[in-house]
Amino acid sequence: MNNMNQMMKQVKKMQEQMMKAQEELGSKTVEGTAGGGVVTVTVNGHKKVLNVVIKPEAVDPEDVEMLQDLVMTAVNDAITKADEIANQDMGKFTGGMKIPGLF
Repeated sequence: MNNMNQMMKQVKKMQEQMMKAQEELGSKTVEGTAGGGVVTVTVNGHKKVLNVVIKPEAVDPEDVEMLQDLVMTAVNDAITKADEIANQDMGKFTGGMKIPGLF
């Protein structure tokens, strides 16, 4: 019985650490870029877009599709990087296993 109590305490402690790590992801940011840096998107560890910067040279009224592609590419780059930091931070607890709904 004592071992069971000790194991439950360890599980609870790990859950608390995982929740804290997940909360901390919200304060971590990454940048995704496209077009050699003419479009930059900042995303937090929860994959929320925080900022979009478009340099004037990226804006060509004759080629709106190019700007749309640059923004999409920068957003996807930032989200990929956010996934990477989430996997690094949460992977400490999951041993590299993907747990649906965790992150």
